[in-house]
Amino acid sequence: MTLLLVLASPAGHGWLGWTADLDEQRTHGLPPDLSGYRAEMGRDPLENRQSEFLQRIWRVSGLAVLLHVGSPQPREEDERLEEKLDAVLRALSPESADRVIADLGARFDRT
Repeated sequence: MTLLLVLASPAGHGWLGWTADLDEQRTHGLPPDLSGYRAEMGRDPLENRQSEFLQRIWRVSGLAVLLHVGSPQPREEDERLEEKLDAVLRALSPESADRVIADLGARFDRT
């Protein structure tokens, strides 16, 4: 189905563009000219793709910056989750919980 859409889209664009170009040439009393049509139909999809790629580059780079900078909300949620896990470890194994928490803190500490 996707292949059909990929092939039908340029074909439909070309056919509709050619009929619009013919109508415009008839309006001005000119004979059909394929050279102007080819240039216009070649330029339009490239402009559209360029615009789409620029939008995606801005979105991806903006998201990368936002993920890099981060927000305080996820950090607060991480700290809350870590406290809950520490409490569970202390409840399950009070004698070894502090050692396990310290080992994990040393192993995964990012500061």
